[in-house]
Amino acid sequence: MVTPKDLRREFPSVLDRAYMQYKRYRKIDEIMSREVATITPEAMMDEAARIMGEKHIGSLIVVKYDTPVGIITERDLLTNILARGRNPKEVKVEKVMSYPLITICSTASIKEASQTMIKKKGRLAVFECGKMVGIITASDLIRSLPEAPETLIKVDDFMSKRVITADEEATVADIAKIMGEKRIGSVIITSKGEPMGIFTERDLLTTFLAKGKSLRISVGKACSSPLVTIPLGMSVHEAAYTMASKHVRRLPIAKDDELVGIITARDLVEAYAK
Repeated sequence: MVTPKDLRREFPSVLDRAYMQYKRYRKIDEIMSREVATITPEAMMDEAARIMGEKHIGSLIVVKYDTPVGIITERDLLTNILARGRNPKEVKVEKVMSYPLITICSTASIKEASQTMIKKKGRLAVFECGKMVGIITASDLIRSLPEAPETLIKVDDFMSKRVITADEEATVADIAKIMGEKRIGSVIITSKGEPMGIFTERDLLTTFLAKGKSLRISVGKACSSPLVTIPLGMSVHEAAYTMASKHVRRLPIAKDDELVGIITARDLVEAYAK
C-alpha cells in the first residue's frame, strides 16, 4: 500500500525541494556548538573526565595562554588511561591530548565538514578570522544531514558487523577495559544470552567518572535499556533521524530479531561524505 509519506518522497513539493536544497548547502556556523569547554595542558585527566561527564560532552579543547593547542576526548581517556590501568589522577592532559587541532572555517558547508571529519578522523574546531568560535562533532552533523541521494543509501554498507557483547554480570570496570582495548565506544549487554541494553563511553563518563562512583558494580544495573535498534536495510537518512530523535549516537542493527551489526554517528557522516 502506498502511503502519503511514500508519495511525498516520490513527488516532493516545491517547498520540500527548496528545503532539501537549503539543508544541503547550510553552513556549519548554523549547527556548530558555540559553547566550547576547555581545559589546560597541566590539568590532570581525572579533572578532564569530571568536566566532560558533568557537561555530557565527549571532548575538551586544550588551551595554553589563551591559544587552542589540542583536544582531549572520552576515547583518549578510555584507550590511553583506563585500558592501560593508569590512574587518571596521575596523568596530565598534555600527555594524552591530540594535536594539532583539526580546524575548519565557519563558512564551510555541512558536506565539507563531513569530508574533513572523515579524512582527518576527529572533531572539528571552528574558526572565524583566526578565532575559535565553536566545535563540530559527528552528532552535530547527523542532526542536519539533508535527504540527499547519498543519505538514501542503506546502512548495510556502512555498519560494523563486529558487535561486541558482555553479560549483565560483568562489572563496569570490565566493560571500560573492553572498550579501551578494542577502541570502541559501546558494548551490547546481554541477559541469558539475549541483548537487553547498551553501555557506552558516555555512560561511563557521566554516571561514574564524573561522580567518582565505583566501577565495580554489575553493568546490568547501569546500562541503557531497553535497546533501541533499527532494521537492516534502513536508509542513512532515516538512521540519522532515529539517532537524533532518540538522542543516541549508536544503533544496533537487527535482521529477523538477531543483531547483525551496529552503526555510529561517525559511520553516518562517512556515508554522507562519500
